[in-house]
Amino acid sequence: MSGPRCVPEQPQFTTSTERDVWERLRRTLDPDDVLISNVRVTTRTKDHELDLLVVMPGAGAVVLEVKGSSVWHDGVEWKQVRQGRDQTIRPVDQARDGRYAVREYVERDPRWREGQGTRIRWGHAVVLPHTTLPDDFAAPDAPRWSIVDRTQLDDLVPLLRDLLHRQETANRPPDTTDADLIVEILRGRGLPQRDVVAIARERDDVADRLTQEQAVILGAIQLLRRVEVRGGAGSGKTWLAVEQARRLQKSGQRVALLCYSRGLAAYLTRQVETFSRKERPSYVGTYHGLGLAWGAEEGNENDSDYYENRLPAQMLTLARELADGQRFDAVVVDEAQDFADSWWQPVLAALKDEESGGLFVFSDEGQRVFARYGAPPVPLVPLLLDTNMRNTRPIADAFHPLAPMKMRLVGGDGPAVRFVACASDEALTVADDEVDSLLEAGWRPEDIALLTIGSRHPEQAARQARGQDGYWDTFWDVDQVFYGHVLGFKGLERRAVVLAVNEAAGRDRFRERLYVGLSRARDQLVVCGDPNVLRDAAPEVARRLDL
Repeated sequence: MSGPRCVPEQPQFTTSTERDVWERLRRTLDPDDVLISNVRVTTRTKDHELDLLVVMPGAGAVVLEVKGSSVWHDGVEWKQVRQGRDQTIRPVDQARDGRYAVREYVERDPRWREGQGTRIRWGHAVVLPHTTLPDDFAAPDAPRWSIVDRTQLDDLVPLLRDLLHRQETANRPPDTTDADLIVEILRGRGLPQRDVVAIARERDDVADRLTQEQAVILGAIQLLRRVEVRGGAGSGKTWLAVEQARRLQKSGQRVALLCYSRGLAAYLTRQVETFSRKERPSYVGTYHGLGLAWGAEEGNENDSDYYENRLPAQMLTLARELADGQRFDAVVVDEAQDFADSWWQPVLAALKDEESGGLFVFSDEGQRVFARYGAPPVPLVPLLLDTNMRNTRPIADAFHPLAPMKMRLVGGDGPAVRFVACASDEALTVADDEVDSLLEAGWRPEDIALLTIGSRHPEQAARQARGQDGYWDTFWDVDQVFYGHVLGFKGLERRAVVLAVNEAAGRDRFRERLYVGLSRARDQLVVCGDPNVLRDAAPEVARRLDL
């Protein structure tokens, strides 16, 4: 037969004597009984500490004060040997005062008044595990039946039941509902649950500080005009790119801050909106958007040849025709691994000085998810970022084997990466369920992104059908979970990400897309898919996830 309900299950005690009494009660109380340890109740006049509170349906609730060592009564006061010296103690007062304090706290709680309402039997007792009292012992405030000595420990539970019948018979005995309600009330009310967002905010503060410390790199390159900063996911490249653009613009230069994807461009635009007018780069947006700003013909979004070839060719012609006031002193490119060879010539042609104008490139070769292998056609001074600061260690450890270089993981601790096994064609449905679980765990919609590796989620397709600008506006909508694809999410992040591995591993650049998807979560990552897909395509990641 199982023992009583213990609250907490494994309490900590200041003395071994208290633990011995607790162990004895745990072994001998009935399954419906409740054994509560270390109860603290504060009233207007005193802080009360109850060693043990035992709630026995059918009998009552009794507060126990446990005193070890040698205890006796000299006719006036209780005494105890402590550290070899006789000291005055007040065990009966402590038990009685604790009884009334906890009773008042329970009965004043609205859940008690609205539920049970009437008073149950309450009692108090003193337990002396190392002391033997004579059978005829009596004190004005402590009849013999209210004290349990060493010789009575084997009968402790029956003695407590008898004590409750002697001490208080006017009120009703509690039932199991009363016992459950007492436990609930003593846990407090109106208390916030574990706040995953608050924990994430604290980690954000640390990551932001560490990222900003990377700015020392920008100080070191202030005399250089052609630099490539390489780093893995979470190394702060995007922050550095924005900060470099801000510093250059503030120094009086005309600066362009470029990237490939619309999502990252929208993010960069919002970032620079916080800058003063003097610090805000002259152009912020996509590479192709720059061409349209110059007057290039607008093409069909589904026409890859237009974006890959025809538009860059138009941009080169237009760049060579720019007036001096339209040219740039420096260009900063984030996620530069997305750029094709043919895209770099228009960038250089847009500089006031094509030979010595500033070119600052930020890249991660591991995130080369498109079939482009372009590189700037000019020599660049390489700098490496080898520290991951943005992801928690469990997340960074999961994607670390896919990173282009070995990195130091200095992000904070966080929950383990969770893998939910399912067939690839069921990954979207399972991912939807995991989003619901994150919301139930306390994450807000604005904290969560559901990303896919294969086909788009229907919700993403529906939002994009209403226009790309409106779709990316949902990235900042605090009332909506964001739905995206890893191809468009490079450079972006969310506190919590559900990654749907909804395709087989045979597709092009699967490992690169997996790397992007795994690295987009800062605090919590859930991966849904077929374990065999990861074992085949990325066995080192599968081992990290215990697949």
